[in-house]
Amino acid sequence: MHIALICSCSGAESEENHGLGGSACAACENKNKAYLIPPGACGILNPSTIYANNEVSLAEVDIYGFDYDYTLALYSNALHSMIYNAARGFLVDHFKYPQGIRKYEYIPNFAARGLHYDIQKGLLMKIDAFHYIQPGTVYRGLSPVPDEEVLELYGGTFHIPLEQDSGFYGKGPRVKQFMDIFSIPEMTLMAVANDFFITNNIDYDPVHLYKDVTEAVGMVHLKGYMYKWIMQDLGKKYILRGEETDAVLHKLVDQGKKLFLITNSPFAFVDKGMTHMVGKNWREFFDVVIVQADKPHFFTDCVKPFRRLDCDGALRWDKIKSLEKGQIYKQGNLFDFLKLTGWRGTKVLYFGDHLYSDLADLTLRHGWRTAAIVPELEQETKIVSTSRYSTSLTWMQALTGLLEQLQTHQDPASKEVFQEWKKEREELRIIAKNLFNPQFGSIFRTCHNPTYFSRRLCRFSDLYMASLSCLLNYDSNFTFYPRRTPLQHEAPLWMDQLCTGCRKTPHLEEMSTIR
Repeated sequence: MHIALICSCSGAESEENHGLGGSACAACENKNKAYLIPPGACGILNPSTIYANNEVSLAEVDIYGFDYDYTLALYSNALHSMIYNAARGFLVDHFKYPQGIRKYEYIPNFAARGLHYDIQKGLLMKIDAFHYIQPGTVYRGLSPVPDEEVLELYGGTFHIPLEQDSGFYGKGPRVKQFMDIFSIPEMTLMAVANDFFITNNIDYDPVHLYKDVTEAVGMVHLKGYMYKWIMQDLGKKYILRGEETDAVLHKLVDQGKKLFLITNSPFAFVDKGMTHMVGKNWREFFDVVIVQADKPHFFTDCVKPFRRLDCDGALRWDKIKSLEKGQIYKQGNLFDFLKLTGWRGTKVLYFGDHLYSDLADLTLRHGWRTAAIVPELEQETKIVSTSRYSTSLTWMQALTGLLEQLQTHQDPASKEVFQEWKKEREELRIIAKNLFNPQFGSIFRTCHNPTYFSRRLCRFSDLYMASLSCLLNYDSNFTFYPRRTPLQHEAPLWMDQLCTGCRKTPHLEEMSTIR
């Protein structure tokens, strides 16, 4: 049995395009692919949309909390190369790694957030929501590892057992997940150091390398290098969209909302950045400001007391009996925070970029509403909106359905067509993956399943968005409704299931005065 695509050519045109064989021509094949795109599907996603994993009514939210780095302050990618270069220097100078590593320059588009790293094997990889490695996304150094070798390394399976995989905070005994945006240069340096030893045939211990690179990157933060770079150049080189942060804070305060800030960054750094974005009176926007909070321990520890800082940033010795507006507090813990403020439950919405350190404990232990800032969304929605992606994805889905049906036919002709379609489907998967990142693809999906990152995003955040400025598109009484996407055994019944985030947001015109 031979199954061919329907050809729309006729007469002389058909004979010219197809000859006497009558098989579909390339032109007709492209037409058929276009016909498969649902007519109600919109090809343009709005990158300023807020996406909902859970139903959230802003009318019920009275208190807004924020992290600082990559939440109130968005940073440019220029910071990544600075972190990489400084950590590479520490690796060579402090840990005495070979000078040859200095020759490796930063590779901007090599790594992606949410990847896993096998500490003992020295492998960087992408894992899906079911703990399976995505074929074609395993790298040793800067080189891909063949799928056959991956299977051999993991005992004939792509599955990573739960006890070896990342723990609650992304750190398992053998595998670590890189969830922080700041970890992108760390992953790159990890790959570069591995690559140097492999290509030069030098024996080394991957576990030592992992620990040394992690510590070298940590030294960049501990020694305050990153803070100095940003404070020295607060313009467009490092901090992006500061005027939008200012607009968000003004809007929320004008609506009578209470605001608070909980960040791991030091006060001098936050003060400089907030003064640049909002002005010298930035503290007037916040009812409570907490710096060097030591998250995620801030959310689980009930021992560390709050300490107040004076106007010069020096620690005061007085006991904290209340959290006062205009004051700056250091350390502390959430349990004391709840006692002193009385802010509990779903009337609190907290924004952060790190799913584990910022959001996990708040949603699981304390019942706060949570919102994840995912800057990668802006670029990924642009890619998803391209005709190349939508055509590839639609045709890939159509082929999947055809493969499912054709496999019931076991005659030689059907088997031959089945293998052709299977090969074409795999080619389309690679095309779709490469549109995002040639090594690892989208941070949200593997070939067909959600990534491990997506799984955590859905579990720990009620809402997610590209930047805090997305709030400007919605009024204070807006309710976010998650799409009722059909389960595998359900049929889609509503056109809005075809796409999400493609409609115009209610108050998008407000953005025109800012951007």
